Amino acid sequence: MKTDDRPFVEIFADGACSGNPGVGGYGAILRSGEKERELSGCEKMTTNNRMELLGVIAALEALKKPCRVRVISDSNYVVKGMTEWVKGWLRNNWKNSQKKDVLNRDLWERLLKACEPHEIKWEWIRGHNGHCENERCDQLARNAIEKCRERI
Repeated sequence: MKTDDRPFVEIFADGACSGNPGVGGYGAILRSGEKERELSGCEKMTTNNRMELLGVIAALEALKKPCRVRVISDSNYVVKGMTEWVKGWLRNNWKNSQKKDVLNRDLWERLLKACEPHEIKWEWIRGHNGHCENERCDQLARNAIEKCRERI
């Protein structure tokens, strides 16, 4: 039996918003073995959910080859979106259970594309609960918000 030789990567991601909508930021940590990489970014007018999505998207888009990935997020919106809701949205032409357009469709589509080459397991954790990587991602997101504000 052949073992899977694709690299294993853990992705921790978080988003934050000052006002909702308002200035927003995201932070992500990619970890493979002993190697770590941090990512962050911001937008001047956005929502918390968009930043949560962008944190995961940025991390997945940073991967240069197919990987086995574990995504850890405190966002039920992202985790349930990918594990429960997206199949129904696709089946119903991007309509939610209330027959309304799915919010943030542009980012959900981008996330689906970013997922394609990888095998991904999604894991939800409680936010602001002392999880060191989640706390670090939250700080990266908040720092990104401050940098964005400086440019306004």
